Amino acid sequence: MWEYTDKVKEYFLQPKNSGEIENADGVGDVGSIVCGDALRLTLKVDKDTDRIVDAKFQTFGCASAIASSSALTELIKGKKIDEALRISNQDIADFLGGLPKEKMHCSVLGREALEAAVANYRGIPKVKEDEGTLVCKCFDVSEEKIRKVAIENHLTTVDDITDYTKAGGGCGECREKIEAILKDIRAVKAPEKLPEPRKLTNLQKIALIQDIIEKEIRPALQADGGDVELIDIDGNKVIIALRGMCTGCLMAGVTVESIQNKLRELVNNAIVLEVQ
Repeated sequence: MWEYTDKVKEYFLQPKNSGEIENADGVGDVGSIVCGDALRLTLKVDKDTDRIVDAKFQTFGCASAIASSSALTELIKGKKIDEALRISNQDIADFLGGLPKEKMHCSVLGREALEAAVANYRGIPKVKEDEGTLVCKCFDVSEEKIRKVAIENHLTTVDDITDYTKAGGGCGECREKIEAILKDIRAVKAPEKLPEPRKLTNLQKIALIQDIIEKEIRPALQADGGDVELIDIDGNKVIIALRGMCTGCLMAGVTVESIQNKLRELVNNAIVLEVQ
């Protein structure tokens, strides 16, 4: 039997913000009743400030799913859209004082609902998953989701993936595929020691960053319908904005990390990327 924190029990027995916002500005539907968990998140947004003024949820699922959905709405209300998108599934679990590891998929579901609702608010069409990327047929989990959740939560085993996505928890046929994905992720290792910072003047550094973004990063993103805009450079802080299909994409966090790693490799290992 799983042990739940007092806060999980509170947010399950007395959920905050349950229901649905009429004429919502953003609607996110994720999961499936057939797979055991489904969540609808609706948002009301102040379009002048891009701030979430209200959020409500409807959940079909267990106590952890209801508590996680309720916690999510409390975490995002009052925040600007981009601030809310920085909330991770681990933040949801931490807000509740922790979740049983077997129930971490409930916090992931909440994070996905937020991304879906924001994409809907921003008018980004929902892209149907390529059937070729489907790994777990029992719970309809794609390779993209497995990679994203594994990287963001530092997962290393198939059982970890099952706890966070349910993939592999049904017939078990996909467990070898999941292991292959994890091996591929582990094979991409960061260098043990980052290169020393290049000795550049401030103007040289700015010009180099602009050149790398224009010639190496933007073309790769644009090929997949995404884009990135350089907003500002303040010392070692590089401020960007994701555009196109990158906005609200499930892999946006991985994209940002890749851009930061590229700039650290080619410009200065002290660079910090900030998304506006």
